[in-house]
Amino acid sequence: MTTLDQVKRGQKIEICRIPDEIIRAQAIRFGVAEGAIVICSEKLPAGPVVISKGHQELAIGRGLAKKIDVRIAS
Repeated sequence: MTTLDQVKRGQKIEICRIPDEIIRAQAIRFGVAEGAIVICSEKLPAGPVVISKGHQELAIGRGLAKKIDVRIAS
């Protein structure tokens, strides 16, 4: 399994698991839940990973990104 911090810019990914219940609830408010297909729109060096879904972007800190399991979507 790959974690969100390992994806490359431009990759289409599926969110497989968000282990923290509080973070999962916050992500759902932004329309990002387990099973959601998103695109890694930016990956800042030693900074956040920015994912986009539709017209919305969400910056996720690198520490949290290391805990979110994803898979590359086709």
